[in-house]
Amino acid sequence: MTKRQARLFFYISTIGFAIIFIGMTIHSHTRFDELTNAENLSPEVISGKDLWHRENCINCHTLLGEGAYFAPDLTKITQHRGKAYLTAFLKDPSQFYSDEKHRRLMPKPDLNDEEIDHVIAFLDWVSNIDNQGWPPRPILVSGGTFPGTSATAKAPPGPATGTLEANAARGEEIFRTTPAACFTCHSTAPGVNLAGPTLAGIVTEAERIIKDPEYQGKATDAASYIRESIVEPSAYLVPGAMYSTNGMSFMPSNYTEILTDEQIDLLVDYLLTLK
Repeated sequence: MTKRQARLFFYISTIGFAIIFIGMTIHSHTRFDELTNAENLSPEVISGKDLWHRENCINCHTLLGEGAYFAPDLTKITQHRGKAYLTAFLKDPSQFYSDEKHRRLMPKPDLNDEEIDHVIAFLDWVSNIDNQGWPPRPILVSGGTFPGTSATAKAPPGPATGTLEANAARGEEIFRTTPAACFTCHSTAPGVNLAGPTLAGIVTEAERIIKDPEYQGKATDAASYIRESIVEPSAYLVPGAMYSTNGMSFMPSNYTEILTDEQIDLLVDYLLTLK
């Protein structure tokens, strides 16, 4: 290649890549509103964003992978925690975590009820942004990814038509991935309580609960109790201040919206193995 040819190659390549870059930039700008659900950018969301910055939350937490990595990424927090839990947590984080036990404790933000609602509205808006799987390995609230799974993988579709073992295996995948992400609140290890109680021995516990005279739910066996606890988490409130408040469970109540009936069946099949 002569010097003239090299010069032409440089100029043509530079101009070509510049055109591609400009085109991609323009395309990105045309999709910002769609990707960021801009139509839901309400005054409450904007106020919550201002509070997020005023309280310097980004000094510990990340959103969409941006921020500090001392505390969990909160990009999808409202999909993993219900509003009741987040409200109680923001009022007094020390109810849920101990500096002595967990080696870190979120400072009390001293927000009033309206400000808490606005922060949650902002986080909910963020959670509905199409982040296309980014960050790939976020620091989740009560755990991380598990071997062979992805914290952003989609729950397996389809009906529970396989063997009990196969259904349980598919149910475990749902348990450990989004959108269910049960593992961010529940451990399957005995005695390890996170934001929700451990699910180790859930079958034995379910059988005990439905025989309790104080139980007011509709379940008649362990399977129906487990299903009820997923679709109607406030039907029975597990004792403990960190699990409910004012007669409402901290567990999100929207699983019938984010999971199909078949996926819930698979999840129940898996939990029935935790005897």
